[in-house]
Formats: sequence, C-alpha cells, structure tokens
Amino acid sequence: MKKATLEESVVKTLKKKGLTLASAESITGGGLAESITSVAGSSEVFLGGFVTYSDSSKVKFLEIPKRLLSKHTAVSEEVAKEMAESVREQFKSDYAISTTGVAGPGKAYGQSAGTVWIAIASKKSTVTVALSLAGDRATIRRDTIQSALATFSRILIP
Repeated sequence: MKKATLEESVVKTLKKKGLTLASAESITGGGLAESITSVAGSSEVFLGGFVTYSDSSKVKFLEIPKRLLSKHTAVSEEVAKEMAESVREQFKSDYAISTTGVAGPGKAYGQSAGTVWIAIASKKSTVTVALSLAGDRATIRRDTIQSALATFSRILIP
C-alpha cells in the first residue's frame, strides 16, 4: 500500500477532526495551496487563500500594517505571524498557514536566499518557524511547502 503524502495526511486529518484551513503565501507563490488542493476532497477543508507576493498586496489583501513591513520587512517572524492571523480571520478558518522568505538566487530585504518564515495560526495561538534552506529557487520553494505541511501536521497530530 502506498504511503500517504504530507498533503494527503493533512487533508485526511482535517476532515476527520472537522477542521478548516486557509493560507497566505509569499515565497511559495500559491504552491502550498496547489499542494493541498491536489488532494481529492480537499474542498471540504481548504477554504482558500491569498498569494501576496508584493508588500503592497500584503497591505491591501491581508491588511498588514505598512509600519510593520517598514520596521521588520516582509521576511520576518512578525510579518509571517500577522499574515497567518489575518488570513485565518478573513476566512474564519480553524487554522491558517503563511509562508514568507527569500527564494533567491540573490538577497532580498537584506536576507540571504533560503531565509524563510512559516507561521501557523489557530484561534488560540500562533506558532512560527524560522528556516535556513539551501538550493536553487525551485528547491527552496518546494522545501518551504514541505516544511510548512510537516510543521502543520505536527501541530494537527500531536
């Protein structure tokens, strides 16, 4: 029998527990949502998300305060946390995942390629994870998606 992928496990567990999920993505450019929605039946648990690649879209769609972006930059724990909390509130989901970082190949916001922040928000709390990934742009983006799913899976299935 084939071993379930992370996204299949996440969708199955969300269904079993009657919980919902939303996403706010920057570095992953919609790849996280695509990964989740590639699982049959994910529409029962995945409510939607935003791809907010630019700072202006973070302000417009996620209502991230401009002062927060100015003070900490988009590649920060503070912004990742705010992204997850905002999208969870907007979709009224039980959980939300956000991804932000530098895919490379060069630096951005004074951060090296592979600098990543993931945040997972629930009604009770928000967990943040800092990553320092290596590889080319595609590898960093793929590894960010897998890390976000793995982190969420550990929270969902303690």
